[in-house]
Amino acid sequence: MRLTTVFTRLALGSAIMLASLGPVQAQEDGVKIGFIVKQPEQAWFINEQRAATERGEELGFDVVRLSGKDGQEVLSAIDNLYAQGAQGFVICPPDVRLGPAIMNRAEQYGMKVITVDDQFVTSSGEPMEGVPHLGMSGTKIGQQVGEAIAAEMEARGWNPEEVAALRITNNELPTAVERTDGATQALLASGFPEANIFDAPQQSTDTSGAFSAASPVLSQRGEYEHWIIYALNEESVLGGVRATEQYGLAAENVIGVGINGSGAAFAEFSRNNPTGFHGTVAVSSTMHGRQTAEDLYHWIAENQEPAANTETSGTLMTRDNWEDVREALGL
Repeated sequence: MRLTTVFTRLALGSAIMLASLGPVQAQEDGVKIGFIVKQPEQAWFINEQRAATERGEELGFDVVRLSGKDGQEVLSAIDNLYAQGAQGFVICPPDVRLGPAIMNRAEQYGMKVITVDDQFVTSSGEPMEGVPHLGMSGTKIGQQVGEAIAAEMEARGWNPEEVAALRITNNELPTAVERTDGATQALLASGFPEANIFDAPQQSTDTSGAFSAASPVLSQRGEYEHWIIYALNEESVLGGVRATEQYGLAAENVIGVGINGSGAAFAEFSRNNPTGFHGTVAVSSTMHGRQTAEDLYHWIAENQEPAANTETSGTLMTRDNWEDVREALGL
């Protein structure tokens, strides 16, 4: 028993020593930052982390890419970064309400933090102050989606009164609410009837989660021949499109417009035959990764604090122009 206690104390002491030596080692070797994302398997985040790493290689700092799919994994990632000597991290949190807990852990270690894509909120739902953020204007991006859908409906000669809207929602994520609300606002402004908008709450913000959410809505509204689809990202819109295909709707009777501009959209546009996925409002995740990593580096190395909130805009990408837009945005 006593021997076990001794080994336990030695192990704890070694861990504490390793953690305490981390920042010193980092100062000797240069700047090291973490880049934590909530869904590292998604193309958006793959591009974002890769771009951050490439920027680090260009400017001479190290980037440690980590996953943070839930609160516990995020806190473990922060511990990991501190042990490696990182002086800060960029994060897209799995839940924006985790902001206070994440910042508490970061402050214990003296780490600087920048949020990307999704912004921390307080217990009252307001954006956390004192944490620089870079992301899209959810409302404006959503409005671009709604405007693109309205324009395509007009081009096809659809009567809005005879069209149903599948709004795939995630009300737990403020960013998602902003985007779908923005799209709804633009559609209503174009004359689309509010009574024809049907919600499909999703449990996860990926294609399978959206497919599961969309299927029952389609089966309950069989009187509509024409459908439009929008959501917080293109993976979710693609889930809705796949559901329309299973339901038997022809591609020409569906207009889905997503948000991001990543591999999922490129694959869809590359199909031999067009699908109901009309387009996506592309935003450069590459730029998000490069800019936040660079901002954090200058903050650590030169004490240049980033802007409190930086908002980026999007470009409509369709089957006709996707390769040109991809090249222009560096995607």
